[in-house]
Amino acid sequence: MRIAQVAPLNEAVPPLYYGGTERVVSYLTEELVAQGHDVTLFASADSVTSARLVACAPRALRLDSGVEDRMVHHLLQLEEVQERAAAFDVVHYHCDYIHYSWGRRAGVPVLTTLHGRQDIPDLAALYREFDDLPLVSISESQRQPIPWAGWVGTVQHGLPPGLLQPGGGAGGYLAFLGRFSPEKGFPRAVEVARRTGLRLRAAAKVEAADRAYFEAEIRPLLADPLVEWVGEVSEADKSAFLGDALALLFPIDWNEPFGLVMIEAMACGTPTIAWDRGAVPEVIEPGLSGFVVGSVDEAVAAVARCRGFDRAACRAAFEDRFTAARMAADYVSVYRRLAARWRTPLRPAIGGA
Repeated sequence: MRIAQVAPLNEAVPPLYYGGTERVVSYLTEELVAQGHDVTLFASADSVTSARLVACAPRALRLDSGVEDRMVHHLLQLEEVQERAAAFDVVHYHCDYIHYSWGRRAGVPVLTTLHGRQDIPDLAALYREFDDLPLVSISESQRQPIPWAGWVGTVQHGLPPGLLQPGGGAGGYLAFLGRFSPEKGFPRAVEVARRTGLRLRAAAKVEAADRAYFEAEIRPLLADPLVEWVGEVSEADKSAFLGDALALLFPIDWNEPFGLVMIEAMACGTPTIAWDRGAVPEVIEPGLSGFVVGSVDEAVAAVARCRGFDRAACRAAFEDRFTAARMAADYVSVYRRLAARWRTPLRPAIGGA
């Protein structure tokens, strides 16, 4: 198939450091190429891919100090995709909703994967209007706030099997990987570390929107001698960071749509202790890939159960459920269904009869 992948421009594909959506787009794109599809990636110019790259910004917007208005670059990307759309069997967007008005008039199948939260009240009106646009969720939980939307499938994330290597947990520490933001629950992780007496190593970034929260709530916690902040961890260092950990703590305080870090830990054979929110029960199999908990007390008890954990079985669970090959095959199935039923644009062109 001739497939366009349209990535957000905030990070490169794949990102140098943190960036879940762009990382998934990279894994999907590379696997589609490996399976013989003709793939074009619309992304920033510093992206690295075996697909055909159409550069839509000189570099990742988050790393470009010269960018003052990111929306300009997103609109230019949309125009670039529109001009080339007829060359594809399907155009697959990973950029929220900026393209929706064009998508229903595109003349080709347009699919959107929603990577973020859908419980924001403003989104209800948006999806009632655009209930004809085909959407893919990354978990069943993600659909709950807008069940009437145009869902055509759920495709859970996947990773290349060789990307991360299993580790033995030799470091004996607890790991936290993500963002320092209120919904990620880092203070809970610190409390678990204090209660168990184990080191907590945090690989996390601070986004501009969370700077005030970081200074008021997180920085004081970093003074604890049990806590070490290692900054953002690169892809090359992630195997060691996760593989040497006794367990990954995933103390979320919101309905996480998926949680890529859980399957990254799984690929390293490291159990995840995750709070029972959002997609967690869809990802973690208790006793096999980790433990689902509802409180700090339960998390502390789960830490004790991680000693002697069957890390080989944890890795096997990843290989069974969360590879990039499985993810790509699921998406191709959706692409083929859309292409098969495609006849005419869902709405007439602007100004048309």
